[in-house]
Amino acid sequence: MSLAPLPRIIIEPLVRAALAEDFGLAGDITSAAVIPSDHRSTVVMAARQPGVVAGLDAAELAFQLVDPAITLKRHLPDGAVVEPGSVIATIKGPSRGLLSAERTALNFLGHLSGIATVTAGIVAAIRDTKAAVVCTRKTTPGLRAVEKYAVRAGGGMNHRFALHDAVLIKDNHVAIAGGVSEAIHRAKTSVGHMVKIEVEVDTLDQLHEAMGEGIDAVLLDNMTPDQLREAVSIVAGRAITEASGRVTPMTAPDIAASGVDLISVGWLTHSAPVLDIGLDFIEAAGRNAAPLRRTAQAFLSL
Repeated sequence: MSLAPLPRIIIEPLVRAALAEDFGLAGDITSAAVIPSDHRSTVVMAARQPGVVAGLDAAELAFQLVDPAITLKRHLPDGAVVEPGSVIATIKGPSRGLLSAERTALNFLGHLSGIATVTAGIVAAIRDTKAAVVCTRKTTPGLRAVEKYAVRAGGGMNHRFALHDAVLIKDNHVAIAGGVSEAIHRAKTSVGHMVKIEVEVDTLDQLHEAMGEGIDAVLLDNMTPDQLREAVSIVAGRAITEASGRVTPMTAPDIAASGVDLISVGWLTHSAPVLDIGLDFIEAAGRNAAPLRRTAQAFLSL
């Protein structure tokens, strides 16, 4: 399945907010003081470690919003696998704008590529099973749409986007409602026919109770592979089965082998390390090219 880009209307407010945070009340005073206004440069955006690319739309928009004269040519798309030295894009334009936008662009690209990379690692670990990897709502405030997009770039799938997407009855809901059956009954009498209902269970007894009420999906929380296999047998295809808890690239194969449909992993979005991507200076045109080459190289490494 091809990776559909996010609409600009979703990405632009995030990039504008990030640029505004960086520019403050006076803009990039360093580049304004050091770089002549008519100076132009060419840089390449390159990977410094292996991974999967995600976030090029946000990165490109950061440059364009700072200076529309900047152009970015992509050599690889989001979802592409990169090795150290892989050139992702070439960027040309006024040097001041390049230096002013580079950190915001790299912040988005490195963060989202990091999410795509760890997602791809889990996906690869379970490639021989039917299970799919999904993310959760454990996202950076304000960045949920782009972080969930990065999961898709890494070959994963998305769980619900927000509280209004679907009903997910968790342990605290059950405790307050007075039981699994009562919580499901209340949900069914309150939401419309288009809304899916999923229930989190910690034990096989709870699973039996939930399945007796008829639900769309069941979240099997912190169960062992043996318990998961038994749970899949109990469900017998009557609902989507989702495993969560203690998922790593090492544990994922055994979890997936139990026969579950989905494996949800919160740390894909809340703890993925940044993928190291840098801007490497290629050439400087115009006056004072030699000293400016050294200046640009110094700034682009920050």
